[in-house]
Amino acid sequence: MTVPRTLLVLDDDPTGSQCVHDVDVVLELDPEPVLDVVRHPGRTCFVLTNSRARSEAEAVRISTGLVPAVLETLETENLPLPHLVSRSDSTLRGHVIAEPTALADVLEQRGVAVDGFLFAPAMLEAGRYTEDDVHYAVLQGRPMPVGETDFAADATFGYSASDLKDFLVERSGGTLERSGILSIGLDAIRSGGAPAVAEILRRARDRTWVVVNATDYTDLDTVAEALAVLEAEGRTFVTRCGPSFVRPLAGLTGSRELGPEDIVVGPGRLPHGLVAVGSHVGLTNRQLAELRERRDLLEVELDVPTLLDDDARPGCVADAVARIVAGLESSDAVVWTSRELVRADDPDESLAIARSVSDALVAVVHGVAQARPAWVVAKGGITSHEVAHRGLGIRRATVTGQFFPGQISLFQPTDAPATTQGGPYVVFPGNVGGESALADVVDVLDRAAERARSQDPRRGRQAPHEAGPDTADPEEELS
Repeated sequence: MTVPRTLLVLDDDPTGSQCVHDVDVVLELDPEPVLDVVRHPGRTCFVLTNSRARSEAEAVRISTGLVPAVLETLETENLPLPHLVSRSDSTLRGHVIAEPTALADVLEQRGVAVDGFLFAPAMLEAGRYTEDDVHYAVLQGRPMPVGETDFAADATFGYSASDLKDFLVERSGGTLERSGILSIGLDAIRSGGAPAVAEILRRARDRTWVVVNATDYTDLDTVAEALAVLEAEGRTFVTRCGPSFVRPLAGLTGSRELGPEDIVVGPGRLPHGLVAVGSHVGLTNRQLAELRERRDLLEVELDVPTLLDDDARPGCVADAVARIVAGLESSDAVVWTSRELVRADDPDESLAIARSVSDALVAVVHGVAQARPAWVVAKGGITSHEVAHRGLGIRRATVTGQFFPGQISLFQPTDAPATTQGGPYVVFPGNVGGESALADVVDVLDRAAERARSQDPRRGRQAPHEAGPDTADPEEELS
């Protein structure tokens, strides 16, 4: 019997688990909780690094800081090493070359030669697929080569090529030669199956990049099956992929779409929940408008100029917290930063402004969390990470499933402060779903909270003095 593949997934923002369920996510760069997962064959552990929001040098330091300690312990305990995955954006933004290269360096320092990198950026549920080596994004119902989309104009990770071989050459600064990049085409996958794909993979040596074409999960399943054959032969690959390829690598089939009956709202929580919005994309604004139309809300807007005033910011945050906590007794609440972006000519100053605004939003969530809202939704990829880790103090969670196939994950905290335990947490990227998606998610969460109350009508929220110790550290995009 084949032992299931163990995966260690370094996820560069919190949205990478949208296509999987019943996997662990760790939000701290600490080897111990990671080892708690990967010591068990067949388990998958996501580590949320938030490295897409960091410089390339910082991203590399994260990989080379955490992974060696994990691998060393596994070797000492005579346990198999996991397959390493560098999970990133399906529209090719991120440290595409540097991060998997850093993982290969770590393996080779332990005497494990890396034969190749599998490059599979597909996110099929979102219309991101690869055919004839060209990567596409379906926008408004029309497939577009990804190099012709707005994603390619990203200020930090911009590019021009849609052909993934050309893209890799471009992103490597010309250090990769196009002729040295392999490709697993759809003809090989569908006509020859796993044996044909395995023959292509056998040609990979000395860190060869291998482009994976896929328009359907059966394509990715075949590649994962072929990879298992190579792994059994003692060959080693590192994967750089979008969300979809993680599913077959983890041995999962199908998605888990959540209803109210699947969501656990713990005892002692307020009747209603909080939506925290950091994303500024147009879709988020339209989703907010739909949410307002569908239900009565307490709406709290954080004025960005006020947040940038060192003297005024603490009062603004404290007032928002007090208003939201009081309002959650009778309605859901939404807190967002004012929609007009404040920028500076200097990039570092612009980054500092964005950080100050994000910190204030996180501080509001942290304050509200002490009162135990029924649930929390964070809107925006980077926002989701900051709210989870610094606002709610989540150190580890389980991905229960998604609200829509392959989109919008629910985290159930398993290692978090008492004020966060029992509170479902939703990772909702900025550029995801239709205009009703946010309202639909809130509807499911509210029905889950009502269901929990109806099953035990005697229970109510804990009084503030009964709350557990506060151990949290208060401090856009579809992937």
